[in-house]
Amino acid sequence: MQARMNFVKASPAAYKAVMVLEDFVQNSGLERRFIHLIKLRASQINGCAYCVDMHVKESRHDGLSEQWINLMCVWRESPVYDARERALLGWVDAVTNIAQTAAPDEAYATLKEHFSEKEMTDITVAIGAINVWNRLAVGFRSQHPIDKPAKAA
Repeated sequence: MQARMNFVKASPAAYKAVMVLEDFVQNSGLERRFIHLIKLRASQINGCAYCVDMHVKESRHDGLSEQWINLMCVWRESPVYDARERALLGWVDAVTNIAQTAAPDEAYATLKEHFSEKEMTDITVAIGAINVWNRLAVGFRSQHPIDKPAKAA
């Protein structure tokens, strides 16, 4: 796969606008694990290899377990996620796939059991932000870096 173009160079003003939104997310007060969960899960749904690679590495760097990271794509079948994480994962799935789900009442009610109105708003903005990044990266075929292979011991 080849990159189609460098969107950062093509429109620095658009990139800056998305970075302002990203800065809000990073400073919203949401727990780091929730930000990682939002970014990684939405990127999986959207098929964004660039963002999945980045958010796996960031999650690992911040101390989240390999199991927590690896099982996110099958979160409904895994007990590794607590009730708040499960409510958030359901909302990420619903909002990222909003054309199909229409953000169902059940997902909203579950989210509301665990988060304040401010947190729900900030979570939904964070979901929107990663969806913007995913659309830029997938649409313009941004290429993730290739790590050096590990050497056998």
